Amino acid sequence: MHRSPEPFLLQPLLQRREQHSFRELRLPGALVDFCSNDYLGLARGAALQEKVRELQQERPVSHGSTGSRLLAGNYQWINDVEADLAAFHRADAALIFNSGYDANLGLFSCVPQKGDTVVYDQLVHASIRDGMRLSHAQTYSFRHNDMEDLRKKINNAGGNCFVAVESVYSMDGDMAPLQAIVSLCNEYGAYLIVDEAHATGVVGPGGAGLVQALGLEDACFARVHTFGKAVGCHGAVVLGSATLRDYLINFSRSFIYTTALPSSAIAAIQASYSLFPYMDEARAHLTALVRQFRAGVQSLALLPGETPVQAVLTKGNENTRTIAAMLQSAGLDVRAILHPTVARGEERLRIVLHSFNTADETDLLIKVLLH
Repeated sequence: MHRSPEPFLLQPLLQRREQHSFRELRLPGALVDFCSNDYLGLARGAALQEKVRELQQERPVSHGSTGSRLLAGNYQWINDVEADLAAFHRADAALIFNSGYDANLGLFSCVPQKGDTVVYDQLVHASIRDGMRLSHAQTYSFRHNDMEDLRKKINNAGGNCFVAVESVYSMDGDMAPLQAIVSLCNEYGAYLIVDEAHATGVVGPGGAGLVQALGLEDACFARVHTFGKAVGCHGAVVLGSATLRDYLINFSRSFIYTTALPSSAIAAIQASYSLFPYMDEARAHLTALVRQFRAGVQSLALLPGETPVQAVLTKGNENTRTIAAMLQSAGLDVRAILHPTVARGEERLRIVLHSFNTADETDLLIKVLLH
């Protein structure tokens, strides 16, 4: 049975095609991975699977939790892992969410109230923006990593002021100047929220994140660590005080009204946290690849940043798509990041380096880009 296409859906899709920004689902194929967020190769490797099997021999595992945490979906294993995560990340308490999107949506939608203010870096993730929209608080962006603009926005804030940043930005690959941000928050009595999604596993001692690398745990009102990147599995955790945990359990709709992660997912989280803190050799190799890549493409419009996410500005959706297609035809999986995902004129190649990439593969990537 074939339905007639709905005209109100066709028009915006046609506009996307005309703007060379139409999105399609695609399979990765057999290309060299310079695209995924699997920074340490845990999602694709055997070590995580083997560790999960070991854990599954110790505890019964289910692929369904049967309900929300507040009804039938709570169980001892998830409570134990939350306690382990709080200890590893040096927080008072932890609460697991089903994804990073759910964590940010739940946190930002329920904590800031009407009359409060959220001041956020203009490059924060869409999940933070969506949470803020639901919060009824006033929201103001500040120019990316611009401390004077942040000061100006905090100074004009009303009610409780929350400052939202990422430790590593997913499209630029640079880091937030967290020490300077903490100083401003302390000066004005603002509450700092840091999304560590792209720092977890690769930044700081044991991959604990930028906040812990700088010893700023006590300066944060909340931290969000997600597990779909370097951790190699699924889910996320919000870290903060025991009071914050209680508050989220009572008021965070993306926590309350969803089926809990099953124990199979919790086993994967526990398994990864038993592995990635000790992957110092993999992190060292990854750091060497980042340096190799940056040294090789200095002549290109390369954004600053020493993380595995490297952004080469290419400008224009059609031009960016063309360059990405050239890289893919050379066997390299590099994806185009187009407007409206990024601002017009900021279109780019988002190149992601991994511990499983080789120096030879990185050399090939450099040569094709310079062609």
